[in-house]
Amino acid sequence: MASLMVRRRELFSLARILSGVSYLGPASLSVCSGHRKCNITRLHLPLTPSTSFHTTVLTSAAQSAITVTEEPDTLFQKLVVLVKGHDRAVLDSYEFFATMTAKELGISLGKVFEPPKDIERLTLLKSIHIFKKHRVQYEMRTHYRCIELHHITGCTAQVYLEYIQRNLPEGVAMEVTKTAMEKVPDHILEPMWKEIPTDDKPSQ
Repeated sequence: MASLMVRRRELFSLARILSGVSYLGPASLSVCSGHRKCNITRLHLPLTPSTSFHTTVLTSAAQSAITVTEEPDTLFQKLVVLVKGHDRAVLDSYEFFATMTAKELGISLGKVFEPPKDIERLTLLKSIHIFKKHRVQYEMRTHYRCIELHHITGCTAQVYLEYIQRNLPEGVAMEVTKTAMEKVPDHILEPMWKEIPTDDKPSQ
């Protein structure tokens, strides 16, 4: 009966150790080597949190200071998005998605048109070595869609392009052309030559 009570205490103490109760201080473990003799071993748990026990550490979340810079944003006069692919239906759906996104963001749309398609033909023999009269022709068609955006800032262009590029369908390529507006440099504003003073003396 006494050995059963000792073993029950051992189980309770082991459950406390494994559950991560490391802040209760020193605990005692009783290890029985037989039915009559019992050796008592003391295990001192560390008071500091260790990696083997799950402890909750409360840290004060210090808010980092936000620095605001007065750097002017980049202005784009025109932003041309050209997409190309082999499936015309996919390009029609993607054109509708890109134009609807631009309208929702309040971006001024320019021309939305379909450039002429490219057709590449490859003529080969139907047989590998003979029958030159019998040939087969392969044709690859590349369709295009072009979307022009006017007077857009750099932040808005970055958000818009990242959104439509993440939703780009498979098998569709995109090409972006940006026309930025920049300030005229000071060395161009100033004239390279100065007015030469004219003498009032008559020429001899």
